[in-house]
Amino acid sequence: MPVGLLILLLLIGVPLLEIAVFVEVGSEIGAVPTILLTVLTALAGTVMLRFQGVSLLMKIRSETDAGRVPGSDLVQGALIVVASILLLIPGFVTDAVGLLLFVPPLRTALANLAIRNARVTVVKAEARRDGAETVVDLNEGEWSDKPGDTSGSRAGGTIHVTDERDRGDGHSPWQDKT
Repeated sequence: MPVGLLILLLLIGVPLLEIAVFVEVGSEIGAVPTILLTVLTALAGTVMLRFQGVSLLMKIRSETDAGRVPGSDLVQGALIVVASILLLIPGFVTDAVGLLLFVPPLRTALANLAIRNARVTVVKAEARRDGAETVVDLNEGEWSDKPGDTSGSRAGGTIHVTDERDRGDGHSPWQDKT
């Protein structure tokens, strides 16, 4: 089935299905309880997003800090966002699907299915965090290559640029020497 036809069916079919379920539920329990139930599911989605989302973000951060790619966790995070959006949309069908996406084993199975069928290229880049590649960008009038020379300084002092690194004694070669 072409993707365009599938999208068209979803755009027309889901609202029609939601209306039919609204009418059926409203005729069984009444209009006010139906509206309150819809508001309650939206609030539940917000609360669940907060708890499960924060937990998943902390897990993603720990995986990233350990140098691992959090592929499954990222997909699960996307599914949690989709679940929250579905719970915010008024309707019982979207609420049911949204609540199902908040069930961790089902979400894990869907994430693994998505990862298995995805084609992803991971490029590992290592960032230097030790400051070894520090660059100081100064204009010509803002520096001098002679310590103590104040002729080129606008602030009354000299910035002396050197190739030395911070020696750990609190005196960095990148500090303004006035």
